[in-house]
Formats: sequence, structure tokens, C-alpha cells
Amino acid sequence: MSSPRAGAMASSITVGGLELRRLDPFRWVIPRQGPMRVEGLVYADESLMGDILAPGHGGEEAVRQVANVACLPGIVGRSIGMPDLHWGYGFAIGGVAAFDPNEGGVVSPGGVGYDINCGVRLLRSDLSREEVLPHLPPLMDQIMRDVPAGVGSRYRKLELTESQVREVLVEGASWNVRNGYGTEDDLDRTEGRGRLRGADPDQVSPRAIQRGRPQLGTVGSGNHFIELGFVDEIYEEDAAHRLGLDPGTVCVLIHSGSRGLGYQICDDYLEVMNQAAAHHRIELPDRQLACAPLNSPEAERYLGAMTAAANYAFANRQMMAFRVREAFQRVLGRPWEKMGMTQVYDVAHNIAKWETHEVDGGERRLCVHRKGATRALPPGHPELIPLYQELGQPVLIPGDMARYSYVLLGTEGAYRETFGSTCHGAGRRMSRRAAKKSVAGRSLRNEFRDLGIEVRAHSHATIAEEVPEAYKDVAEVVDVVAGAGIGKKVVRLHPMGVLKG
Repeated sequence: MSSPRAGAMASSITVGGLELRRLDPFRWVIPRQGPMRVEGLVYADESLMGDILAPGHGGEEAVRQVANVACLPGIVGRSIGMPDLHWGYGFAIGGVAAFDPNEGGVVSPGGVGYDINCGVRLLRSDLSREEVLPHLPPLMDQIMRDVPAGVGSRYRKLELTESQVREVLVEGASWNVRNGYGTEDDLDRTEGRGRLRGADPDQVSPRAIQRGRPQLGTVGSGNHFIELGFVDEIYEEDAAHRLGLDPGTVCVLIHSGSRGLGYQICDDYLEVMNQAAAHHRIELPDRQLACAPLNSPEAERYLGAMTAAANYAFANRQMMAFRVREAFQRVLGRPWEKMGMTQVYDVAHNIAKWETHEVDGGERRLCVHRKGATRALPPGHPELIPLYQELGQPVLIPGDMARYSYVLLGTEGAYRETFGSTCHGAGRRMSRRAAKKSVAGRSLRNEFRDLGIEVRAHSHATIAEEVPEAYKDVAEVVDVVAGAGIGKKVVRLHPMGVLKG
């Protein structure tokens, strides 16, 4: 197709042989075509659609993936692409789909991803930006010492025994709290209280368990990070105050997942699912969408292992939160409780979960896949703690290292239209290789320091892969979410310091 930015975008466009029809300023529908069982729906305004489909961004392939998911057995509603949509393994990153076991619905590891329960945790504090700025360099140094980041980090590690890993797989973040690495309040402010039911360590391979032994409480490489920032803009004053996010409040975002353990589980089950798809005679539009019927033994095994990895990820972020609080104590010389370092929320991005939703006028128990997408429960939902019953679930949307991140709230619109889901970040617009090539010869650490941001990483390559221009502008993504009514903006956070793997 011709460049989408050449002029006003038409009400209907063709992308890689697929027709997309514009429903309104924030929605594009992919009508049922060929083997599609349901429609596709992509959230984007004109500018963002142009960005998604710009040459070299992989957006055309991501749109095709939304259509491919719509071909899978037992899918209900629509196959959904969020405004941070970009290509991924199987499902696009930013993909959401729900499957009904009573209609032959399936579970697909490609709809969860390799980094099972990659997610984000937000801590807030009683500290102001002005209080923290003089301590920022030593504080970032201390966090780097206390929280291992990247592959093969030489810094402080917690080496678990095999039996301890198996306990974590079942207990999730409850294991941390039981062992003194957190509080009950942390659990209350975590999706599923940091412990999803149905985990089965017996379905996790010895290799996966071994990979998990040294990695609890570690950031990981790639786009994972710990970010110190402050509230620099407020959109809903009452909601922000009730979340503890007043102007200038210093916060910490923690973004990581299940590390090598989750990756190994995904790798282990892809071949299982390929064989299952053949055995159950499921026609796949893409081999990466290998899957099994939800009522099959293969699906039961995968969901038991996947849930175990999700619990590991909750425990991983809980341990990092504990270490970050310790670092603040060491540098600022006060107990973290005296600094008001409480948790706002913790949400998963890559997961398949059993949930109840209304479809065609009736309630159904569905397996909801969210791949690079965030759960966004509305006010009044029974899973929310009393503090959030009137507000809705906090939704955490990180941006790139130099600009901003957002805190939103879940809405009724998201619950009705997207199975209670919204975006999870900015979404890449450049490959890691292209990003590194684009910054060759630049002194990136100095560039960030000139912006008032202290960056810590184990290699220049990691910073180069994650430069701001490698990502869409998360403000545009969040504006589409708000415009479409699948999330409500509350505050914007501005970075002060970033630790990368």
C-alpha cells in the first residue's frame, strides 16, 4: 500500500491482502475473510496506524497475525490488536483473544509468549523529586548492586534450591511474604494476589527449574528495567490522590518476568503443541500458533506449567521490590516504611487465564490470552480490593527511557469490548539491530545525563537497543486507549534513573 502518512487515511485500506475498515477515530475492523471465524479489531488513530504500517516496522505482519488468530477454533468476540501492536511469535505483541472450551476453544503458547507473565509493578513513596535528586547517582549505583540485571550478572544473587523453586511455582509472591521479603499489603495490590491457582510444578521440566534457581529477584535483559521517576502531570486529581500519586511523588517501576524458567517452559511446550495440533486435526494459519483444545491433556499440562511460571514471575518482581526498598534504606538512611514506599499495583502482560465474561448476552468461562496486553478491570469488579472498588484496577503503561510512563484505570468499556484488557507499553518501531545501528558513535550515557536521567546498564549495547527512537511515543498509544474508552488516564510519570539489563 502507499504511505499511510501521505494524506488523510481512507475509511478502508488494504494491508497485505487484508481489508481494514475504519469504524471511528480509534478503531479499525478486519472483516471476516477466508478462514477467519470472527472479526479482527485494531485500536489506532490515523497517526498511529501510519506508524504501525510504516515500512520496516513489521506492522503489516502484526495485522496479519491478528487475522490469523481469528482463525483459531473456539475464539469468541473478536481477535484484538492494541495500539502498541507489533510483530511477535504467533500472536502479535499487543494481541488479545478469548476461547470457549465448549466450542472447541484452544490454548496457544504463542498467545502468551516466551516471557510468561512479563509484567510491571509500581511502588510509590512519600519522597519528593527534590529530596531524591541529590542522592540519585549513589541510589542508582546501590540498586544496580542489589538487583542483578542482564545475563550472567556478577552482583548479588539469591540461589534457590530445587525444592524452593517448586515452592515458588505454587505459592508465587506469597512465598516471598512467608519468608520476610514483602508484606500482605503487597499481595493485596498484586493481580491475583501474586498467586494464580492451578500451578503444577510436575509439568515443569528439570531444565526449566534449574534455570530458575539463580534468577529470582533479577531484572533480565532486553526491554526489562527498573525505573525511578516522579509524577509530573495529573489528569484525574481525586483518583491520583487516592492512589498516593500526588504531584512530584517519587515512584519506582519494575518491569520483568519469569526469566529463563518461563522461556524454557514455552520452548518445551511448543513441540508438544505442534504434535497436539496435528493429533486433534487443527488447521493452523501459522505454525507458530500451535495449540491444543482446552479440554485436552496437552492443554492441561501446558496451563499447569504456564501458571507455575506466572507465579515465579510475581515472586521475581516481589523480590526486586524488596531489594529496591533496601537500596533506598541504605542510601537515604531511613526505613522504607518511614518513606512510605508502598505498592500501587502489579500486573501481568503475557498470560492465559480462566475468566468469566459476558458474550452474546450470557456469561461464559473463557481462557483469555493477553500477549503484550494488560488486564484492566472496571470499578466494582469482585477481584478488586476495597481501595480500588470505586476507582477500577490500576493499569501501568511504561514508555521509553527518556520520555514518560502512565498510570491508568480500568473501565467498563474495556470490560465490555476487550475482555477487560488494554495496551501494555509503547510498542517497538525499530528492531534491536536497527536501533543499535542508528546510534553508532553516540555517547548515550552522556545524552541521558544531559536530560537529567541517570542510566545504569551492564553494556552499551543494551542502552543502544532501547533508545527512545526505537519505540512509538507512548503518549499517542495512551491517547488512543483513552479515546476508545478502554482505559482512563490518571497520571504521567517522568524518568529520573533507569537500570537496564
